[in-house]
Amino acid sequence: MGLREEQKNKVEAQIKEWDAKIEELKAKAAQVTSDNKIEYFRQIEKLENKRDAVKKDLEEMVSSGEDKVELFKEKLDAAVEEAKGILEGIASMFGR
Repeated sequence: MGLREEQKNKVEAQIKEWDAKIEELKAKAAQVTSDNKIEYFRQIEKLENKRDAVKKDLEEMVSSGEDKVELFKEKLDAAVEEAKGILEGIASMFGR
């Protein structure tokens, strides 16, 4: 398996994980009655936007030349780390 396919599989698995986590977070946020509810949804939206940007970058990587795969890998890895930070922030808001 080449680097492109390996990265594609890795990122697709991460996106599926985020999709599931986003749904879980939306359900939790919907039950919140405090003034923080708006901020919860704002952070969830931030995560959705990051996920969508990663999907777009992944599509570009898949259609790019083999010589650009490493560049996209670095970009995608950075985006995954950023999304993990957003998730950690949301988790701390929920007191986990």
